[in-house]
Amino acid sequence: MQTFDCAIAWEWEPDRAYIQRLNDACIAKGVSMYLMNPANIQETISRLERDQLAFRVYYDRASDNDPRFLPLIHYTKKMKSFLINEYANTLRALDKATMHLEFLTKGILVPYTVILSPYNSDPGLKITELEHLGRPFIIKPATGGGGTGVVVGAETLHDIIEARKQYGSDKYLLQEKVVPMVADNRRSWFRILYCCGSVFPCWWDERTYIYEMVTDDERARFKLDPLWRIPQDIADVCRLDFFSTEICLTTDGRFVTVDYVNDP
Repeated sequence: MQTFDCAIAWEWEPDRAYIQRLNDACIAKGVSMYLMNPANIQETISRLERDQLAFRVYYDRASDNDPRFLPLIHYTKKMKSFLINEYANTLRALDKATMHLEFLTKGILVPYTVILSPYNSDPGLKITELEHLGRPFIIKPATGGGGTGVVVGAETLHDIIEARKQYGSDKYLLQEKVVPMVADNRRSWFRILYCCGSVFPCWWDERTYIYEMVTDDERARFKLDPLWRIPQDIADVCRLDFFSTEICLTTDGRFVTVDYVNDP
């Protein structure tokens, strides 16, 4: 049997450069790597079935979009690999409606939100539920990622109805639009990476998607300690090893988690 320290499954073409850099970094550390993608997934499963292949750690960036990778979860459990982000925890964490309610229970600040049942089962909507949202507001499906189905500048009841029809079997969240404070000519919008207990806060402009690490000086000068604490609280809730989250420091000085758990 051939055993590797780590295996990574990926299928999204924009991941290619990231996977290559991660692979190079692991090899430089003496960590043996096995990479899986749509080109070799069937061969990989065949080798696993015949007990010809094993890996100690498994990092899954594919099964959420490509069901051909789902059998790997069974084999990783069988060989007792360490699975970065247990599959059941991932499914639970990707439901924004569930995370919203659990964040509230944990005391994590979130935008004012109205959770709507799936349009296919309950198309009705009470106007009174919208009174505290303000205008404009955000509409987002409870599952999915990458901004799919999200309406950023919603204004009307018609916007809600049309958005809900797009994914009629999914719950929807209607959220108030939070406004970030400006510090040193930068919007105080942050994306934080959490990895196995370590926290890496980045300035992140949600309009340009450009990252820049928060420095120790900026942490002290702008009193950004909550950017290190809140992701630890989120990890307690979602029970994932690796995820990102978005936190906005608002104009009234609140650290509000605006995009709860992103995986992968």
